[in-house]
Amino acid sequence: MARGGPSACECQVFDVGRGRSAMRPSTRGSDQAVDDPTALPIQTVFARACDPESTPLPDTLRDAIVAELDRGCADDRGSRVPPADLGPSVAAWAATQRLRFEALFAAAEREGRADVLVRRAVLACAPLASLSGAWLQWMSEPGNAEEAVTMRVLSLFAGDVGAGHPRASRGSVYLSLMQHLRVAVHAHPASQLAQDRRIADQSFYLPAVALTMSRRPDAYRGEIIGLDLCLREVGLLPPLDGVQTRLPHAIGWDALDPSRARTPDGPPPVEDARAVAAAFVELAGAAGATAVERGFAWAFGALRRWCDEVAEELDAARDPGFEMAELVRSRAREASVYHDRFNVQGRPLQEWLSEARTDPIPFLTALANSRLIRPGNSDASRLTGTLVSEKGRMFRIFPDNELDTIKRWIDALPADPAQRAGWRPPAHQPRRITLRPASESSHDDGDAPADIRQAYIRLLRRTITPATRRYALRYVEKRLARSRQGMESSAQSLPDEHPVDGLRSWLLDQHDLHNREFHNGLGDPLPDRAELIDSSVQLAPLTLIDGAWLTGYTDYQLASTERGHFLFDTYWDELGNSDLSLNHPLIYRAVLREMGIDLPPTRSPEFATWSGFRDQSFDTPVYWLAIGRFPRTFEPEILGLNLAMELSGVGGNYRRGRQTLQKHGFSTAFVDIHNTIDNVATGHSAWAADAIDGYLAEQAPTASADAWDRIRAGYRSLNAPSGLLAGNGARQAET
Repeated sequence: MARGGPSACECQVFDVGRGRSAMRPSTRGSDQAVDDPTALPIQTVFARACDPESTPLPDTLRDAIVAELDRGCADDRGSRVPPADLGPSVAAWAATQRLRFEALFAAAEREGRADVLVRRAVLACAPLASLSGAWLQWMSEPGNAEEAVTMRVLSLFAGDVGAGHPRASRGSVYLSLMQHLRVAVHAHPASQLAQDRRIADQSFYLPAVALTMSRRPDAYRGEIIGLDLCLREVGLLPPLDGVQTRLPHAIGWDALDPSRARTPDGPPPVEDARAVAAAFVELAGAAGATAVERGFAWAFGALRRWCDEVAEELDAARDPGFEMAELVRSRAREASVYHDRFNVQGRPLQEWLSEARTDPIPFLTALANSRLIRPGNSDASRLTGTLVSEKGRMFRIFPDNELDTIKRWIDALPADPAQRAGWRPPAHQPRRITLRPASESSHDDGDAPADIRQAYIRLLRRTITPATRRYALRYVEKRLARSRQGMESSAQSLPDEHPVDGLRSWLLDQHDLHNREFHNGLGDPLPDRAELIDSSVQLAPLTLIDGAWLTGYTDYQLASTERGHFLFDTYWDELGNSDLSLNHPLIYRAVLREMGIDLPPTRSPEFATWSGFRDQSFDTPVYWLAIGRFPRTFEPEILGLNLAMELSGVGGNYRRGRQTLQKHGFSTAFVDIHNTIDNVATGHSAWAADAIDGYLAEQAPTASADAWDRIRAGYRSLNAPSGLLAGNGARQAET
């Protein structure tokens, strides 16, 4: 064998006891408890960080992340080298690693076991590749939507999620690869990967920390930019090189390479990532440079350690005894319950299995010499024959993939018992990884906003305290309660029942209505200059956060779903698709400056406290900012609100607004662009209707009526009633 062991046709019984290191044994399928009760298993951290409505990251866990970054940089001799200089080194390292993995796959192919390495490499890469680019998901927020660096980052993210197409994210392509190999049982949504016992802790480490940082862009903006640049410099994850060679047509492989553009004419994302890092450093100065270097160095160190771990695992997995030992360890606990009366080599099988939870080798040795096994011939072995047949006592105990593992092990066993007793397989023990937060006593729940202006300031940012989050949730619930009052008799509501043929026909009817109203009002006097300026100013807190109700759909796993891609695309359009000349907040600011109004930056405290705004001008903006935080909890309501928003001015109000702006000599760019991109045929209004129709099509018949009522409430919430009954509804919701 290439690594100095027995020949390819031989099998070793895996001895986890020989040469054991100080590291804890593999937890792949292990039921061992964590020594430190305050420690979070890395899979738990990963799963929590995947949640688009994850609660604010406590300072205790933030401390743990900082410690991980510091540890990663301290171990990296190049941690103080600028990423621009490290880039070539990273690319060269990645090329060397690809050769390393290709050699492993070639050796396994000569031994007839390449399929095992393909499967294991795909599983090992799954936590990272299934969420490629997800760490950028919260980098844009309503408060920074006018900034050039933010828009460049959002452009990178749009490429990662395949903006414009459903199920087109890099992660979706990886899911297709897993489905092709039939290893996707825990692959969707990606948070479910945490339940896959076939994936070692080390594979969760980098994505878990990166995703956790993504939920605190206020604290880790530079580090996120640095780690993203590092991953794009690496390109296709090295363990996947051998998979691509053997499955060249299984998927579109370029989509799994974050350094490559998703379209033929697009610039390479790695170049954009370099430009983003440079622009951020130029703005943030020395502190920004340190943060970018820190994130880059940590990611590079984590990648190197992970690649070494995966290479060791794949090399060990060339021996069928390695996977068999893993299987026994993972199933021993449950199996021991049922085998108290069956003996193997004079001992109850229950005792063997109890010991196998930590050391499966003695049991495997005994099993290999038992009457259940015919060494070298799985077809003639009782364990893989009569016992698991339809009439056997172990029918359906092992799924097909586990039966394949057992058969490979049996087929590789030599007939001579002496040879079997003397073999030892390669040793590979993945580390158990946890994060240990500091004492929970340091956690600050924060205080709720004192008034609506303070709520606006806080909710502009992704990072909020638990108290502010509860405020946002209550604010949404009260607004929706008001909206449900008298909904049946309101002319501003959706139909009582969802049209059988979908909303497109209704949408055209509304467009015709807007047109009639516009023409009927042609003789009405237009607002004078002072009225126009005042209304434009009071709309600024709303308009400068255009798309805020859809902020939650920048979440990686929502941005490319069948309906979520409509909502992400809408959000992306509102901000100009990285073209600042098309950025709606910037266009609106330009109009205000023509009117002699130069407002402070939207995210600054001075903006919300500006004396020219009336308090009620923050009512709907705070609602947008609040509901945008709950894309799963209020999905039907957001769908309804989105339709109301996109349809509100098309064909009518935008045209009248254009007349008013023209009359007083102001630019009409803002209303013009909305009247086109919101159109009812191919624009945002059409997308909004299609998203609702798609959502309802997935509901069970018994749930569709309730879902439609929630959509209707969301639709009406754009202009929620404010009378006595509506107020009573809001108070009831608060209690």
